[in-house]
Amino acid sequence: MSTATAIRTGATIAATLYTAILILLGLYPSQFRYLFAYIPAAVGYSVIVFDKWAWHWPGIHRFTGRPWVNGTWRVVLSPSPDSRIPEGGNRGPIITYMTVEQTFWSLHATLRTKESTSRSSNAIIGSPENSGTAEIGFLYDNTPRAEHQHRSPRHEGACRISVTGLNPRAAAGHYYTSRFTAGDMDFALINRSADYGTFAEAQSADPEHRAT
Repeated sequence: MSTATAIRTGATIAATLYTAILILLGLYPSQFRYLFAYIPAAVGYSVIVFDKWAWHWPGIHRFTGRPWVNGTWRVVLSPSPDSRIPEGGNRGPIITYMTVEQTFWSLHATLRTKESTSRSSNAIIGSPENSGTAEIGFLYDNTPRAEHQHRSPRHEGACRISVTGLNPRAAAGHYYTSRFTAGDMDFALINRSADYGTFAEAQSADPEHRAT
């Protein structure tokens, strides 16, 4: 269980149990003199609301200082000339799509190409104090479609992405893989939805690269 999931689960269980005990004791929130007894439960539920939504609401976002990158991004991969790309492989530029699922305490990214899917692990966001730029870093596991695994086997890699501002709509980064390939990444935000499950679905939402 991730840290974010543990925090949300713990807050939900504690707040729910506390509320149930108060009700069993006959301390109903409709009675004003018992209303303050529910403050701990409200705090517990507030933790969940903050983690999933409130941290990037206007006003609050200025104080949290964490960039909101949730959504679907078009990512153009440009392999370096020194990359060991097998014969028949795509030497770029390569159009891909990354969906990012983000809460205040968690971040997960899935990058899809026509041939494979990469899923992140150990994703973190770091920002120097009093800086408008943040660095996103994560490791990932790549799983190609079965038809391409004869020349493009499963592998691991790492990404480092630089974003500027609290609501970035463009970003740039680098990637490195265990297949001795590396390159640049250029990001453009398509929308705030992370509900696209395939490359084709994400491409259909991209006005500049819709399949014809």
